[in-house]
Parts: sequence; structure tokens; C-alpha cells
Amino acid sequence: MDIPDCFLPEFPPPLYLTTHPELGDVSRGVEVTYGNFFNMLNGILSAEQLDGVRLLVTPFQTTWFNVTHHRVTEQPSEGVTCFSCHVNGHANGAFELAPDSRPNYARLRVDTPSMRGNYAFVMFSSKRSIRSMDHFGEVEEYFDGDTTLLAAIGGRTLQKPNTNHIGDFNAIIDYPPAPKLDVMNHLTPERASEAELRGERLFYGKARCSGCHPAETHFQDNTLHDLRVERFYAGRPEGPVKTFSLRGIKDSPPYFHDGRLLTLEDAVLFFDILLGTRLGEQEQKDLAAFLRAL
Repeated sequence: MDIPDCFLPEFPPPLYLTTHPELGDVSRGVEVTYGNFFNMLNGILSAEQLDGVRLLVTPFQTTWFNVTHHRVTEQPSEGVTCFSCHVNGHANGAFELAPDSRPNYARLRVDTPSMRGNYAFVMFSSKRSIRSMDHFGEVEEYFDGDTTLLAAIGGRTLQKPNTNHIGDFNAIIDYPPAPKLDVMNHLTPERASEAELRGERLFYGKARCSGCHPAETHFQDNTLHDLRVERFYAGRPEGPVKTFSLRGIKDSPPYFHDGRLLTLEDAVLFFDILLGTRLGEQEQKDLAAFLRAL
């Protein structure tokens, strides 16, 4: 998708860790790669977490990038890393066909979700219930989940200790700082603007956002919802999709699971139509202002 840079996440995105909030961005504005991860993170991470990062930045063969005729790309390459898309544990604005559905033409497009705050989730993936970071590491062993192609191409052939190490690191990637929020994820009045405070009241009231994005669980409810968007166009129903967190949402454009909404203002308008909340123009602006404070 040829999306202008102004609608994409910051690159490279900062990397925050739950284990070292005092360090801020541990990447110091540099993309984490196989060539620099050890010097960057040695002494900060445990041995298992450091090995998890090693695996996340190691190129492996997949359907999309490999040396066999199965590849999607015109030319073969050395492979792709987890952090090729989840740059610094965040996102890069890339889209792919979600591997959840079969056959291939029935798949939905999804943008790359952030890995920030995965410690707050009890389920993973957009349309199915994967119950741990370790399990997710096993599923991501092969992007398309086709074990026959995995055997033919070679894949990563990771063992459970390897995927456990990936999970060990994924579980300490933190959300970015939100200085206007208190310890319960509500605005601190002394630090917030009037527009943000009005937006917060709308969030918990008229706009009905908190029904799926409660503050107590980092603005996500660990379940899936069917928004029935097919009401507005003639197309195949998309079915239930997981609620993603709104913490740090300003740093994760474009929005919605498939990137159809370029700005937070677009997202507010979309859900206003979807939920029939009939927000006024100023109310929509206030709600977007609140979302940027999360």
C-alpha cells in the first residue's frame, strides 16, 4: 500500500521496556538489527530475553521471501525477520493477508500490529485465540501456517525453548510514556487540556468507546467483536476481530485492523457512524484529542 509517510508510524520507532522504564527508548533512535542488538541490549536483558531478540532479528525463509518457486516476490532474498515488520517491537505500516482464513482468496488484509503492551493481553492474533506469547512464537514459525510448505522450504525449525525465549522478550515491550494519565489510566486534570477532558467524558459516555476499550485493562477487553461493517457495503462479512489496545494509539497509524482509517479523526468518524452515536463536530475533535493523550 503506497501510503504517504505522514500517515505511517515514526521510523525507527522507540523501544520501551517494562523492566527499565528509567532508560526510556533503549534503542536510542536506531533500528534494532542482527548487527547491533547485542551491543545495544547486553546487560539490560536476561540471557533468555537477549536470545529472544536474536531470533527476532534473524532472517528466516518464508513463503514471501525464499529461494524456491513458492515465493511471492519476483526475486529470492535471504529471508525476513520478525523485526522487519515489527520494527523495534512496534510496527512499520506494512500490510499483509492475514493467515487466519482459508482459502487464500477469503483472507482479510491486516496491517502490522504493534507488539507494545503484549503483557496486558491474554489472547493474540486478530481473528483467533492464541493464548500465550510462547504459543504465538510457535504459530509465527511459519507465516501461512502450512506445515507441508514449511517442510519443503525449510523454515526456521525452532524448538519450544527458542519460542519461549521469543515470548520472554515480547512480554517486556512496554507502551510509550503517557504523562497525562494517572496510575489507573485516567487523565490527570491538572495536566490535561479542556478538550482532552471533554473527550474523556465522551469516551466513557456518549461515544461508548469504553465498552470495548476499558482503561483498567489498557484500553482493550481481551475479546473479539463483530462490528458488522458489511452493513455499509456489498461484500463478504468480516466477522469478529480482536479489540486492540488504544494505549499509545497516536503512534500506530494507520488505524483499524486493516489500515482503512488514516487518522484518528477518521477513526472517530467511522465509529460514530458504526455505533450511531451522532457526535457533533466539536465532540469528534475532543474525542480525538483525548485519544492522542493515551
